[in-house]
Amino acid sequence: MPKLKTHKGTAARFRVTGGGKIMRMYGSRNNFRRKKRKPVTVLFGRTVEVAPAFASRIKHRLAGSD
Repeated sequence: MPKLKTHKGTAARFRVTGGGKIMRMYGSRNNFRRKKRKPVTVLFGRTVEVAPAFASRIKHRLAGSD
């Protein structure tokens, strides 16, 4: 039986914390940052917890059982 591979696109976008929560970055971070308001660009550096509805799907992809 071959090894199950991690979905690399998912691994690049999400991180798992020590407590098992899945964290993501905000979208729209790259283009036209100079036009965006300062409070908005500050938020781009933070991470947000993934909604529970998507968490199980993401965990399966990170674990390699896709």
